[in-house]
Amino acid sequence: MISEAAPGDPAPAFLDRIKKADTMKHSSKAILLPAPVQRRLEAIASAYFTSPPGQELNFSEPAGEPALNAPDSMSWQVFKNPLALFVGGVAAVILELGEPRVRTGVWTATTFREDPMRRLRNTGLAAMMSVYGPRSRAEAMIAAINRRHARISGRTPDGTPYRATEPELLDWVYATASFGFLEAYNAYVGPVGPAQRDRFYQEGRITSRLYGAVGAPTTQREMDALLRRMGEKLERSDIIFEFIDIMRRAPLLPGPLAYMQTMLVMAAIELVPGWIRQRLGLGSEWDLRPWQRTLLRRTGAAAERLLLRSCPPVLACRRLGLPDDYLYRQGH
Repeated sequence: MISEAAPGDPAPAFLDRIKKADTMKHSSKAILLPAPVQRRLEAIASAYFTSPPGQELNFSEPAGEPALNAPDSMSWQVFKNPLALFVGGVAAVILELGEPRVRTGVWTATTFREDPMRRLRNTGLAAMMSVYGPRSRAEAMIAAINRRHARISGRTPDGTPYRATEPELLDWVYATASFGFLEAYNAYVGPVGPAQRDRFYQEGRITSRLYGAVGAPTTQREMDALLRRMGEKLERSDIIFEFIDIMRRAPLLPGPLAYMQTMLVMAAIELVPGWIRQRLGLGSEWDLRPWQRTLLRRTGAAAERLLLRSCPPVLACRRLGLPDDYLYRQGH
């Protein structure tokens, strides 16, 4: 049974603080929260994006080194929003787990089931480095990921052989991530027009090729075609529901944000195209109520303005000599 707050429940207190933070603007869009709340969020963000032992994923250095995409790219805008990343990331994994070969590889060859927090942080850190990291370090990180993927192979429960480096699977995994993040941003942060959608997918071409996903979509039309083609291969699995349960129950979000965790997961399920949801067995019981959508949209809009100095978007701006609030100004 899905646990959720009653329709009359008030929004978390942090939303009220965000609404009252206009007097603390640093530009026409960026805001800082009252000092105690800001310090708490900065500490959480800093811990989330700390590099794993033995890895050096520094977003601040070397000074002046560009990322794979420019600061005025759609990618830099979309990936700076934490709500879009959470919702979009969950939607992407649901689509990935619908594919039997990907599902078997993810569930048998990774630590997701045993240590979901570590796995999610590593995945999030890799996404941030691919967008905001200095190019040389991003390329080195992606090469290391590719080497690990090259060792993953096996057979699905029905005996179908697979390798993680199969072009079709690489394209699908990369494309589902792009789809999830963009659709989450469009649904819960701000509308993304057709030209911006094509621009976002085109910008991903550099990174997708580094990951070996040379056939990943570069336009919205290509993304739609891939969903139609791969959607026919997707199937219901108990593993999808196990993943959803992990995402609902794991201690992923702090304090007042934990109030919204189930709603965020349901929002991710709603991003999955309806006909694919039917194939995966994700029925209307996972639909958000209108008040929940409203709350998530307000939270996404607030998160779009919240300036966190310890997060990769700001650290990357500093590396390039840009002001902390560069991504929050009008016109970007």
